[in-house]
Amino acid sequence: MSTTTSKQPRAAAPTRSAKLRSVAAHGTVWYLRLIALLNLLAVVASPFRATVRHHSEGEYFTPYLMTAGLATAVLSLFLAVAMRRRKRAAWIFNFGLGGLTFLVYVLALTVPGSDHYDAHGFNYFSTVLTGLFMLCLVVGRKEFTSKGDRSNVWTAVATFFGGLLVGGLIGSVLVEIFNTLSGAGFGDRFRYAIFRMITVTPSDRVLDVINVPNWVNTFINAMGAVLFLLVMYVAFRSPRGKELLTPEDEQKLRELLDRQGDRDSLGYFATRRDKAVIFSPTGKAAITYRVVGGVSLASGDPIGDPEAWPGAIELWLAEAREHAWAPAVTGASEEAGVIYARHGLDALELGDEAIVELDEFSLDGRAMRVVRQAYNRVKRAGYTVRIRRHEEIPEPEMADLLDKADRWRDGQTERGFSMALGRLGDPADGRCVMLECHDGDGELRALLSFVPWGDKGLSLDLMRRDRESENGLVEFMVIELLEKGGKELRLERVSLNFAMFRSVFERGSRLGAGPVLRLWRGVLGFFSRWWQIESLYRANAKYRPIWEPRYLLFEKSSEIPRIGIANARAEGFITAPRLPTLFRRRHRRPTADAAGPALPTAEGSGNG
Repeated sequence: MSTTTSKQPRAAAPTRSAKLRSVAAHGTVWYLRLIALLNLLAVVASPFRATVRHHSEGEYFTPYLMTAGLATAVLSLFLAVAMRRRKRAAWIFNFGLGGLTFLVYVLALTVPGSDHYDAHGFNYFSTVLTGLFMLCLVVGRKEFTSKGDRSNVWTAVATFFGGLLVGGLIGSVLVEIFNTLSGAGFGDRFRYAIFRMITVTPSDRVLDVINVPNWVNTFINAMGAVLFLLVMYVAFRSPRGKELLTPEDEQKLRELLDRQGDRDSLGYFATRRDKAVIFSPTGKAAITYRVVGGVSLASGDPIGDPEAWPGAIELWLAEAREHAWAPAVTGASEEAGVIYARHGLDALELGDEAIVELDEFSLDGRAMRVVRQAYNRVKRAGYTVRIRRHEEIPEPEMADLLDKADRWRDGQTERGFSMALGRLGDPADGRCVMLECHDGDGELRALLSFVPWGDKGLSLDLMRRDRESENGLVEFMVIELLEKGGKELRLERVSLNFAMFRSVFERGSRLGAGPVLRLWRGVLGFFSRWWQIESLYRANAKYRPIWEPRYLLFEKSSEIPRIGIANARAEGFITAPRLPTLFRRRHRRPTADAAGPALPTAEGSGNG
């Protein structure tokens, strides 16, 4: 693929004040991380817990958020993560609670009296440390610009008080059952449970009437940790990104594809209607993406003129940072990866896309002997292939194809995001190509659907076949397309399935492969039992294609696990629990203005 020669202007060097703000912002993050570690140490180490308790009662006080509780350890860690992502809500929370804590400490030290707060040196240390944290908050204020959902605050408040009430009631019941002392009323038991949810050791006032086994205290404290974890998640979660592709956006994307659609084999998949889109300021380029688990996940290369790609990339990154989304791109080409790298993204090779040039494909030769024999075997069995554009298929026939595609789907999970259209039979996709394979009796046994890749190319979208049919039908259909597509459809190239980690399987099987590479190949082979990693590579390699590398792009290496999970969710490898099939509606094909009755729509990908 060609590479662009456009150069981005070098960003201006940060000023001294900007550097100071960045250092202060990082200081708040490291303070919260340290406090989280100390709180966790106080939970597991009794001597240290006793020391913390001694310095947080009576005439002593500890630095901001320093207690002996698991809940505050979770709270500190969550705040550290939110502050690292520069969330404005986390800054407001810390400024409000930390400022109030610092004010109370200062007033306590200024109150006159003998043997009081000002008589203990550790209190000055706690006040100074809390004050330094507040100073870092004030200096780094402009660094925290990431927005959250407006409903987060009220949802978090409701979650906190509701969870505290439920946890207190459960804890009071446990205390009533297992308490070995007498004299504790419901108020004492409820107050004991509430304080146990906040800190490991409650006030001494209730210890005279309550004594329960350690596992009860641990269970109540664990409820507190879960509650704080849930509250922090609700309070600081990023917006989910509800803006999806509108008809106007789709029309603009199709116009860009008409002009630049031959650049990327995955370009047409940008028209998936479960994605959002950002256009460059000139409107000559666009990036489509979906927000999954706090990750703004784009797919393929930007659409449109490469000269306008930087404008779309800058707007997409700005939106991701505004909402504290982790930016990532899956399935980008090397050309796009170079331009994304100029905007601060790093690259990790995912695998290779198999592309077959029709004028170079041939069944002749010793290397193609096995494929040629399989092709001839299926052909002698009486199977035939029909190749048509979707727009050439009458609606009754399309309805029958969609019904069979739904019945032949392997499981209920629809896979595909970056390399699948997610719909079949839509009137807007008339230029897509359908391959229908019939047996000797004229019965439909398999079908393939391809999306346009410019004017002279196709990219595989969906594969379905009758499980009771003869093996090798898909290979037979692909070869028929490669041999006849040039004359019937004027094709020059066809993009087949994506082979993840192809180079690992190829190099790992060679003589002299190192132990690390062979181990990695073995791990991937193990997971191939469920996710068809190696089988897809073997299925594509038999056509002797051109391998085009595809990359995963990310901003921070620490976000790779999070991005990997988001990518797996988007592609359908990890799915959330769904309603049983009985209660789920089948997808329906939208009716075009000039179309007749709606037809059932089969969704899926080439992996289905």
